Amino acid sequence: MISSLAPRLVRAALFSAAASFAMAEAMAQTQPQTEQAPAAPAAAAADPPPALAPSLPAVPPSAGAPEGQQQATPVPQRPRPQRPPPPPRVTAISSDPQPTYAPQTVATTQRALETYRRIAHQGGWGTLPAATRLAKGARGPAVAQLKQRLAIEGDLNPALSPGEAFDETTAEAVRRFQRRVGLLPSGVVAAATIRQLNIPAEARVRALEKSLERLADSRFAFGQRYVIVNIPAAAAEAVEGGVVRRRHVVIVGKTAHASPMVESRLTVVNFNPTWTIPTSIIKRDIIPRMRRNAATLANMRVRILDRSGNEVNPATIDWSTERAVNYTLRQDPGPGNSLGRVRIDMPNTEAVFMHDTPSRGLFQSDSRSLSSGCVRVADVSDFVTWLLTPQGWTKEQVVEGMTETQRRDVRLTQAVPVSWVYLTGWAAPDGTVQFRDDIYGWDAPGAPPQRVVRPAERPPQAPVQVAPQVQQAPPQQRNFLEGLFGAPPQPGRQPSADMRY
Repeated sequence: MISSLAPRLVRAALFSAAASFAMAEAMAQTQPQTEQAPAAPAAAAADPPPALAPSLPAVPPSAGAPEGQQQATPVPQRPRPQRPPPPPRVTAISSDPQPTYAPQTVATTQRALETYRRIAHQGGWGTLPAATRLAKGARGPAVAQLKQRLAIEGDLNPALSPGEAFDETTAEAVRRFQRRVGLLPSGVVAAATIRQLNIPAEARVRALEKSLERLADSRFAFGQRYVIVNIPAAAAEAVEGGVVRRRHVVIVGKTAHASPMVESRLTVVNFNPTWTIPTSIIKRDIIPRMRRNAATLANMRVRILDRSGNEVNPATIDWSTERAVNYTLRQDPGPGNSLGRVRIDMPNTEAVFMHDTPSRGLFQSDSRSLSSGCVRVADVSDFVTWLLTPQGWTKEQVVEGMTETQRRDVRLTQAVPVSWVYLTGWAAPDGTVQFRDDIYGWDAPGAPPQRVVRPAERPPQAPVQVAPQVQQAPPQQRNFLEGLFGAPPQPGRQPSADMRY
């Protein structure tokens, strides 16, 4: 049995050895062809390979790829375009302790007007090339021209900086000019500064004239403590003892909804206020948005109330019409309320006021004419603290009141006078002349005069009709007891006006 199997085992072993030898020979012949890359065509060699995105590493050939096939080059991913950084801010909030509007502002501005009229009559100051860029260390005729320009308005004393060198004295003169026109005092002459330097003297004269015309209608009662909002400067000042104690960046009305000039008093601080949407905004904004998205009011946390104060379902109102103006649209208090966390009431016929805002990033803009007419105050907790300090409030109490969820009204025991002015040119008590851009075009020739908004005047009381017998001598006393305790009131006798009011 074993002898018969032996020849078969020998043949199987020989066959297996031969197969292994053949396979090894085939692999030896194939290996060089796999490792040697085929030569690229001459035309292709001249073009550089496509560049991969830096964040994508090179991908190695896949293991086990079919012989003779090239690994596909991965498609580079285009980097997402980055938003350009916002332009650097060029405007600045003033640090001058002198109020923009004070009892002597009219007199000092009139003197400044005489000076600028004289400058304009003498030919003004010319212009600098728009592409001028100058900084400390520069030299040449352009610097000499800049010095001459700064000297005309009194920002530079030529005797302290002769020649054509941009020295520290010149840099300080540039900073002085920049502060006077509301720019960051960098001391570098670039685009924004050149634009202000090239405003003609005649335009400066007109700014001073128009500002004085608007102040002519003022009846503002300055007090120990008062608030000034200069609309073109987009700044609010808390003045005490004739000195600006705090100055706040503000947002004023856009051109289509200009903030009016106002003279009133700050009377009540509303913590966590509700906002009753004005009819004009319902027509202009709410109705069109509800036509596009029926969830607009719900997203804004705005409730609709009828005349009885009952809540109305928005779906029951025909938004293709303007019937929504017949209802009260009220936004609940909270972080998203359009008035922010606090509102300061000031009675006036235009129903404008000062308030916080949930969009605090807008205070970082150079152009801050963005509201519908009211004034939004940056760092409003500090402003409210200043208002309530005479009543013993601290900053911590104000912040706590702003973070509550329920509305709380605090009446000022002493109302603070407030004036919103529109001054594009004015002079401070020390004679420093300031200018700001005419954001509403109210300085333009032929622009209509603007009136000052004040609280609604109460109609005069009708004179009290006094009966003839009241003016007569009192009736004689009937007896001794009536003389001691007074006679009983006579029927039909009218009380005096003093007793009524």
